[in-house]
Amino acid sequence: MLIHPSEQLAAVRRFEAAGFRAWPAAAVHYDGTWVIRLTAGHPAKRLNSVNPLDPGDVADIPERVARAARRFYSYGRPLTFRVSPLSGPELLDWFDAEGWARFDESLVMRLPLAQAPVDEAIDQIPLKDIGRFVSAALNVQGADPSLRAGLSEIIGAIQPETGLFAMERGDEPLATMICVHDSDLVGLFEVATHAAQRRQGHGRKLLLSALKWARLRGARQAWLQVEAANEPAVALYRSFGFTEVYHYHYRRPPGA
Repeated sequence: MLIHPSEQLAAVRRFEAAGFRAWPAAAVHYDGTWVIRLTAGHPAKRLNSVNPLDPGDVADIPERVARAARRFYSYGRPLTFRVSPLSGPELLDWFDAEGWARFDESLVMRLPLAQAPVDEAIDQIPLKDIGRFVSAALNVQGADPSLRAGLSEIIGAIQPETGLFAMERGDEPLATMICVHDSDLVGLFEVATHAAQRRQGHGRKLLLSALKWARLRGARQAWLQVEAANEPAVALYRSFGFTEVYHYHYRRPPGA
């Protein structure tokens, strides 16, 4: 069934807004409908990017890009645009004409929770200790321990109800995930399985438990963001019934 463009943009706007609430940047500035998100304590692109939110807001692009660049420079971050269907073709044409690099294509996917196979899920209580979860998440991801304070600050700033899920074997973390319950939506973030523990079903079990937790709290639809090149993760989500809503990617100027 064909979806009217206005309905598609409305769905994109809803998930983009939910994403901003679920993964809050430390500083947010507006230039028209361009949302400039910056976070000194964490380098994630989602937290350090310009996010255009209206396809028609394309006036004075060079001047506005220059203003955004000055903000990014003050944070020591490379100027980065996160380009969703809300960015508009004129802005994309400008990036192409100026030779901006395109990278990290990602998918936004959703799943009606009535279709989620959670009957087989193990009931799991989310962690209350942010410090314990952050330690497990950094271990599972093989991330730099210096990100501890920044990740803790981000999680602590999330306003909607948040479930911090970790699968552990004794003191050894196997997989981690953050669920953000926002009205009838639940967003899944920081989904990861330790490199030495992959293809053993840990991620699937944890995902089922998280979806069951969300459905019991009244969420009706799960959604997530995943890099298109991460074929094992995309295949896992499709096996659950997740379907694609839209793509987004990132842009940086030449030499960034």
